[in-house]
Amino acid sequence: MPLSRILTLIIGLSVILGLMLWTINSLRWLYWQISYTSPFLGTLLILVLLLLLGTLIATFIYYAFLFSQPGGKGRQRQSRIKVPEAKAEAAVQTIRAVRAQVTQIQDEVARQALIDRTREIEHTLQGGDLRVVVFGTGSAGKTSLINALLGRVVGQVDAPMGTTSTGQTYSLKLKGMNREILITDTPGILEAGVAGTEREQLARQFATVADLLVFVVDNDLRASEYEPLQTLARIGKRSILVLNKVDLYTDRDREEILARLRERVRGFIYSQDIIAIAANPRAVPLESGELYQPEPDVMPLIRRLAAILRAEGEDLIADNILLQSQRLGEEARRLIDGQRRRQADKVVERFQWIGAGVISVTPLPVVDLLATAAVNAQMVVEIGKIYGCELNVERGRELALSLAKTLASLGVVEGAMRLLTTALQLNIGTFLIGKAIQGVTAAYLTRIAGKSFIEYFRHDQDWGDGGMTEVVQRQFQLNRREEFIKAFVQEAIAKVVQPLTGKTETQEEMELYIPQPPAREPEFSERPSPPSREFAEPADDWMQPRSSNEEDW
Repeated sequence: MPLSRILTLIIGLSVILGLMLWTINSLRWLYWQISYTSPFLGTLLILVLLLLLGTLIATFIYYAFLFSQPGGKGRQRQSRIKVPEAKAEAAVQTIRAVRAQVTQIQDEVARQALIDRTREIEHTLQGGDLRVVVFGTGSAGKTSLINALLGRVVGQVDAPMGTTSTGQTYSLKLKGMNREILITDTPGILEAGVAGTEREQLARQFATVADLLVFVVDNDLRASEYEPLQTLARIGKRSILVLNKVDLYTDRDREEILARLRERVRGFIYSQDIIAIAANPRAVPLESGELYQPEPDVMPLIRRLAAILRAEGEDLIADNILLQSQRLGEEARRLIDGQRRRQADKVVERFQWIGAGVISVTPLPVVDLLATAAVNAQMVVEIGKIYGCELNVERGRELALSLAKTLASLGVVEGAMRLLTTALQLNIGTFLIGKAIQGVTAAYLTRIAGKSFIEYFRHDQDWGDGGMTEVVQRQFQLNRREEFIKAFVQEAIAKVVQPLTGKTETQEEMELYIPQPPAREPEFSERPSPPSREFAEPADDWMQPRSSNEEDW
């Protein structure tokens, strides 16, 4: 125990004992009087005095230890110090998880970009700068505000750190702040044209990595301004809302605008963080005819900035580091998910045509779901392996049979056959549909099954609240769109129909629809033979009109 604490306890206990002895000595005569008339009451008085003495000593010791904790007085401040440490530790753990995920990313450019960003977060974590971003429309006066800040802030202001065609970043220091402050002027939002949209996107990127956001307006919030401000607040950005150009309004109008702003942002911006300033006041004509240029009135913003950064700077940095590390983790998961989906889609595409081949070579009266499920079992195993789930063939067959029964119970099989029969009739002759429909339908059902299993493995082998039925129905709806069916049928013709006939579509059409010349040159008096059901009219009758009831056509 420190010597100062021991001395405090000794002095405090001595004072308490002295007061108690003085009290007892003063009340001694009262005790003798009470004891003389009632010994029991005298004894009770002594016990009460001893109890009060013990309570007073215990209370003194408790508060002496409480207020002597390191870092100030009270546990509330001690817990406040631990908050950034906990967030920083969470950020470190997230970065470690991201680095473990990065090894799975095949795209070299994306992998290196993630590694670079983890290093930036670590640099900020080890003692980086406070980043203040000024955000808003181009006409709100952001640049004037920054110029006024740089001219009024007490402390060193360096030259621009980085200059691009879309913004500037300055470095400055505030008294009492150990960290350097970077203040960034972003491009204006809501600008017209493609270039304006690109600049706005860059401004939003600046805002998402800020520790503190200064959102500048020159009137009441428009819907197009409210949306980005609310979005940034939703992801955890601390914001100051600045009403600029107040010199253009009367006092009454200014108060009305401020009241509306407080009402609109209630719930995600504190009322004390809504500041009125005049970064570049308009010139005032004097009686002499000269123009007087008032000084910028930005001291309310400077005082609020300083108060927030001094009191909450470390918390803001910790919050932002945790947010950036979490977003980095989400991006890594998104890249890995996209990579896995592409690999799984290739597996589905391969097995859908394998299933079509199995069904096509052994045509049955109806599509054999058991045969399709046998093919799908191996597909399930391979998709699971892509998502890090090692399944045996038995488990794959069990899942495939379960999904096949769901397809049948939902009527997807019959719906698929009707859908594909209609589509095939529009692309190939009726003669070939019967031979092709089973194989093409099997391919289509395998595709729906494969897409459903991708969703199953993407969500850690969970079908979700709606179960397998909802997933299958959603995939069937996604894969029955007209543009997909058209492309699927064209691919099916090349992979299923043509292998069945051993001929290309062009050859088949020639044989079915193009008239064939006679075997020998007929004599002048001979008439050509009647046309057969497989061939069109001979060449001599091409120009004659056809009857509307000729079924052979």
